[in-house]
Amino acid sequence: MTAKVIPPDTTTIEDEYRKHEGPPPGAWLLALEFRAPWEFGALLPAWPLLMRAPKGDGHPVIVFPGLSASDGSTLPLRNYLGTRNYDVSGWNQGHNFGPRAGVLEAASHQVAEAFLAAGRRKVSLIGWSLGGIYARELAKLHPEWVRCVITLGTPFAGAPNSTNAWRLFSLTSGRSPHDHPMQFDLPAAPPVPTTSIYSRTDGIVAWQGSIQQPSRRNPNTENIEVIASHLGIGMNPSALWAVADRLAQPEGAWKPFARKSGIGGLLYPDPNR
Repeated sequence: MTAKVIPPDTTTIEDEYRKHEGPPPGAWLLALEFRAPWEFGALLPAWPLLMRAPKGDGHPVIVFPGLSASDGSTLPLRNYLGTRNYDVSGWNQGHNFGPRAGVLEAASHQVAEAFLAAGRRKVSLIGWSLGGIYARELAKLHPEWVRCVITLGTPFAGAPNSTNAWRLFSLTSGRSPHDHPMQFDLPAAPPVPTTSIYSRTDGIVAWQGSIQQPSRRNPNTENIEVIASHLGIGMNPSALWAVADRLAQPEGAWKPFARKSGIGGLLYPDPNR
């Protein structure tokens, strides 16, 4: 029998992990961020449908908040996931004021503790905006502890100035946004199933910076588009359903998100269009 010859992977890091260097969202999209309270308000009428999302197997989930936000901002998401049978916790580090000494170490310790407390069951990590950067980097550091990563409006593939939050980042962290990204290969996906949930109507982050490129190094990556604001994506009913759907997959049996026909096709536009 003739052995099958597999050609070498000649794809370079630059080819797979291109960065978006464009401008941040314009004034019109930024103004649309004021719809975030309506997205939260939509949870009540959407609740009966959200209760029909698949339930999980009880494994631990940690949710990381966005820039300048605390665990209070992720409470609606965490409460919802609690109804879906997950052991959910916040990041327990107060407000997220950007990368600073001890943050990643404390988060690593939290993931390890959750892994051991669950009987060595892997932990799913969810990150909103900047919180998604922590989730992705933690999964790269400790893939043996992490089951999957889900990010919400996270600009892992965008240049620092492609967001409208870079001035706030500089103010809260005391550092330039250019000080940190070069220390990590942010666009590279973690070696675990990874989902990026994003919106083309995001008024803070250029949506192109939340797109994962197809990768031979990790084929279990995907992009899910929703219609949401940046400030409301973590409370948006369609985003919450997608999160629950992704978490409910059996470990080791990952499949891409199935966009539904009809109204589901409107709630989840084709990201490849």
